[in-house]
Amino acid sequence: MNQKRIFILAITFLTATGSAFSQTLAQARRWFTDKEFEKAKPVFARLVKQSPSNASYNYWYGACCYETGELAEALPYLETSARRKVIDGFLYLSRAYYDLYRFDDAIAQMEDHIYWLKQKKRDTSSADSIMARLRQGARMIRGVEKVTVIDSFTVDKSDFLKTYMLSRESGEITGTEADSMMLTGFVNEFGDRRIEASMTDTGHTRLYSSIKLADGWSKPSPLNGLEENGENPNYPFLAADGITLYYAAQGEESMGGYDIFVTRYNSEDGTYFRPDNIGMPFNSPDNDYMYAIDDFNQLGWFASDRRQPEGKVCVYVFVPNNTKEVYDYETTDPTQLISLAQLDSIALTQTDAAKVRIARQQLAQIMYGGQEKQQQRDFHFIVDDNAVYYTLSDFRSAEARRMFQSLLQKQKDIKTLSDELTRLRSEYSSPSARERVTPAILDKEKRLVQLREETDVLVRDVRNTEIKALKN
Repeated sequence: MNQKRIFILAITFLTATGSAFSQTLAQARRWFTDKEFEKAKPVFARLVKQSPSNASYNYWYGACCYETGELAEALPYLETSARRKVIDGFLYLSRAYYDLYRFDDAIAQMEDHIYWLKQKKRDTSSADSIMARLRQGARMIRGVEKVTVIDSFTVDKSDFLKTYMLSRESGEITGTEADSMMLTGFVNEFGDRRIEASMTDTGHTRLYSSIKLADGWSKPSPLNGLEENGENPNYPFLAADGITLYYAAQGEESMGGYDIFVTRYNSEDGTYFRPDNIGMPFNSPDNDYMYAIDDFNQLGWFASDRRQPEGKVCVYVFVPNNTKEVYDYETTDPTQLISLAQLDSIALTQTDAAKVRIARQQLAQIMYGGQEKQQQRDFHFIVDDNAVYYTLSDFRSAEARRMFQSLLQKQKDIKTLSDELTRLRSEYSSPSARERVTPAILDKEKRLVQLREETDVLVRDVRNTEIKALKN
């Protein structure tokens, strides 16, 4: 074969190879644009291996990894693309840092993304909206609540409400399927007030309230005051005080998907105050919802999609706090703080061994107590991990017995006061009665809060006094 023919064959081969290469790259870019990341990823993996310093290849491969759930794999490639000033590389890296709870780093990357968008005279409205969420995350990580989580259950999302074993005194949670989603409702312990999520004509959800009448339930009326704070509210739970409402919603105030919010009823104008995001560790970049408190058993519940496969949900059981206490952002190890905020290790939250033992015993009693033969029980009171009392004669300490009798009386007072508040709030719905009943409602609400605080103190004092007697 002469040299001329060899040269022509070589040129032909190189041309064909180059053409195939360009076709492969073009196809991968089309897949990427069409969000078919699984198809595009192996092509970009090969290309970035061949040209490790190519900024575009690093971006495309890193973005494909991110979109297919390979965050750890995506990170170094996105960091390379950002260093080489790929505009959308900043965006993806910001999202990756957000998912890792590195909010300050996420903000820095988004600032660069917005800067280069402006330089290219491109629209920044979407980036500005994302920046607001990043700044919210940065605020929330500085106020992670100290919560003792005693257990968690991974269950089918369609059945997750079955794990909420609330006492009768805490009310009842109900759920119905509508348009491939769960709509939940809550009925209070007296069975005379209901708050439920319903679908509107626009395809969104809204919360409604109704009161039990002699011949059934009143016509549901929308809860006012929640409209401007999140979309598609669902998963309501009304606390035992009758005025504190927990629910979940989507929107700008959410970290991502559904977040849990809290608000209080304003009896002066019949609306709810502006809701607050309850923060971390309850909320995350995934869906978090169905927060419920069982004051009688001193346990709390909430559900989350974090780190769960499709169709599954994790339900966490925790010990409610009387007052909110947060970790010190400046002195807590950053890695540990992120772990606490993400709840990737519930053992890390269990710093009070006595609290954990009592709560676990209470949870076990709720879950399995019905299987035991019932004895005479006037009440159910956990002293410590080894002692549960059912009658006054169980107490060894006369002082603890006396205090417990006072506790029982206060609990009766709370029930009476709650009944009276329910009646007054029902009267409040009539405009002609509002001026007359408002002072009484405010006074009784204040007294109810005071009584609950006093019972919390009494529970602690009864336990401490009886434990002391048991040790002697």
